[in-house]
Amino acid sequence: MRSILRTAAFAAITLATAVAASLPASAQTYPTRTVKIIVPFGAGGPADVYARILAKHLTDETKQSFIIENRPGAGAIIGTDAVAKSAPDGYTLLLMSNTQTTNESLFANKPYELMRDFVPVASINYSDLIMVVNPSVPAKTVAEFIALAKKEPGKLNYASSGPGTPYHMAGELFKAMSGTNIVHIPHKASGDARNSVLAGNVQMMFDAVTTMTALAKAGKVRALATTGATRNALTPDLPTVGETVPGYEATIWLGLMAPKGTPKEVVTFLNTAVNKVIQLPEVKEAWAKQGAVPMPKTPEEFDAYLRKDIKKWADVVKVSGAKVR
Repeated sequence: MRSILRTAAFAAITLATAVAASLPASAQTYPTRTVKIIVPFGAGGPADVYARILAKHLTDETKQSFIIENRPGAGAIIGTDAVAKSAPDGYTLLLMSNTQTTNESLFANKPYELMRDFVPVASINYSDLIMVVNPSVPAKTVAEFIALAKKEPGKLNYASSGPGTPYHMAGELFKAMSGTNIVHIPHKASGDARNSVLAGNVQMMFDAVTTMTALAKAGKVRALATTGATRNALTPDLPTVGETVPGYEATIWLGLMAPKGTPKEVVTFLNTAVNKVIQLPEVKEAWAKQGAVPMPKTPEEFDAYLRKDIKKWADVVKVSGAKVR
């Protein structure tokens, strides 16, 4: 009799374990194991830096590990597709930017569609870009750079971390609005693009204010302007591109998405946790010194923001004639 009871108890435990394993993440305490955030950009760039800050605080907040995995390449498509094909359980997330919203119109044959294969989780922050040139370029202002580009069409070039990235599209928007012919030189990562400008192999770049300002102040590059609607607090004496090219504005923003089918409860949990982290006083203070501004939104608000941004960059791609090479 005792043996029969032991067998029955073992069977019950086995069944309960199997049922628990089959339940979605939302039916259990989330997270119960390590969460991976895939960054489809190179290490050392703004997306990578902010992703690591976010992961550290989310680890503190949830008492579970959030780790970063960099998978750059193909204009962020490789890493993005990896997340699209991941299990929708909340344990693989995508750190994304306006690169992904631009790619919706720039790449016709992607293996995924952003708003079909992902769900918005949370927006993180935004910051201006800064237009810099190698010191060998004989232009000290945006107007002088435009004049130089018009004098020798197709001779000047600009670097980016790949097709569809904010750095690329800032350049295409500049070309379209200034009437210049500047050649796009894509790189695998923002660090590679930055090094090309520092070495003088490429003349110009639109880079994140958070990463390039220190190099500009050190004289490694010459800063011509920032790209926001108003002057940046980090460089108040530096004009905006819009002061020379009226209406010009380009920023970089970051957010989190998850594979479609991720339980709503998990999305809500992550959104709440991210919004709490990005509004921590120490995080806001540190980001302010880097020129980044927290951007808290609900999943629904972020969804609307993404759809609007997709349309914005589709218009830029159409007007500029930007192509993937």
